[in-house]
Amino acid sequence: MADRVLVIGADAAGMSAASQALRSAKAAGRSLEVIAVDRGHWTSYSACGIPYWIAGDVPSPGALVARSPDEHRANGIDVRLVTEAVALDTDAGWVEVVDHAAGRTERIGYDELVIATGAAPVRPDVPGAGAAGIHGVQTLDDGAAVLESLARPPERAVVVGAGYIGLEMAEAMVRRGLAVTVVDRGEEPMNTLDPDLGTQVHAAMERMGIDVVTSAAVTAFETGPGGAVTAIVTDAGTYPADIVVLGTGVRPATGLARAAGLPLGPSGGLRTDDTQRVADGVWSAGDCVETWDRVRRDWVHVPLGTHANKQGRVLGTNLGGGQARFPGIVGTALTKVCDLELARTGLTEGDAVAAGLDHVAVTIESTTRSGYFPGTRPITVKMVAERPTGRLLGAQIVGRDGSAKRIDVCAMALWTELTVGELAMTDLAYAPPFSSVWDPVQIAARKAADRL
Repeated sequence: MADRVLVIGADAAGMSAASQALRSAKAAGRSLEVIAVDRGHWTSYSACGIPYWIAGDVPSPGALVARSPDEHRANGIDVRLVTEAVALDTDAGWVEVVDHAAGRTERIGYDELVIATGAAPVRPDVPGAGAAGIHGVQTLDDGAAVLESLARPPERAVVVGAGYIGLEMAEAMVRRGLAVTVVDRGEEPMNTLDPDLGTQVHAAMERMGIDVVTSAAVTAFETGPGGAVTAIVTDAGTYPADIVVLGTGVRPATGLARAAGLPLGPSGGLRTDDTQRVADGVWSAGDCVETWDRVRRDWVHVPLGTHANKQGRVLGTNLGGGQARFPGIVGTALTKVCDLELARTGLTEGDAVAAGLDHVAVTIESTTRSGYFPGTRPITVKMVAERPTGRLLGAQIVGRDGSAKRIDVCAMALWTELTVGELAMTDLAYAPPFSSVWDPVQIAARKAADRL
């Protein structure tokens, strides 16, 4: 009889794990029965693409779906949607699920369990937070709800949170012609950057016509006679709103795992080994787990689709009888707001200070192409290096077209533990339409090496 694998969560991590487990088992001459349950209506979609669907760059939600439920079923996975896991017993080996479409509850037994429950958006715990017109942006259904609200159409949008999703949704609202205010409790937008670079982001957003309110905590949402949101109240003032978008971050969705007594880290994410195993017969991957940070040398919660897909593949390989390891992360991410690109990897200067690391930090201004070449745009690179080893600790980039993807050079330098002196002398490509003779990343590395 085939072993039964039950997967809770049918997005990136869960379906990558399920698909890879079947492939790996087939290669090992094993037979698996794979069941995947999810409380939503979609499988294997790009949540990162939702702001661009709302902005109009992506024509439909279907364009964000990598593999449909029927495609997964054709590949041998029993996909059950609108089916919510509500209880788990790892000793007895069953999960209780509610099929909301059929109005039926049942217990599904398993031999191996994959928990890929993702993350849940953080909502401000203040009066009025449940009002109509206040939207999270976590699922395709969330995106559809935002578009439905935009059909009215509203005139004024307030985005709460100035992180990745907040900035991307601010751009989407601007491009749809709304007056946009972004409210954040931090000193500057993008708290994953140091404040000196956040200041550049703040100024650029204001030039785009976005009103940016920082150091402001939300205290309430005001509503009108019909119960829809009309304003957001903060300790810095009240801001009218016809629609509110929450970009206040997420936390691991591990309520089931916690109730079952599975090991969680300080963030609330599941703690796995490098094969993605949590305990005997239990595996996990994606936004619900903590991940080893190779630079910090500590566990962190970083919910990104890149990690979810890789961890799912590692999990599925091992579950199916193969061998794979997830080697960790270095904290690389990027985004844009209108024509301003932002990227970071590794530690910020603030992170280095908090960790008590002896370090140097340098910031350089350069151009994306040779200075004389048409179309060149400004770029700022900040780099942090360890004293006395010279090891690169992190980098941040803010600039215009052609800036952000340079962060990948820094990410690879972190991955291989290069010193800034070594990074400055690496053999990077050069031609005037793409870079100056010294790429901006190498200029920053050389300056850091000189400081050391």
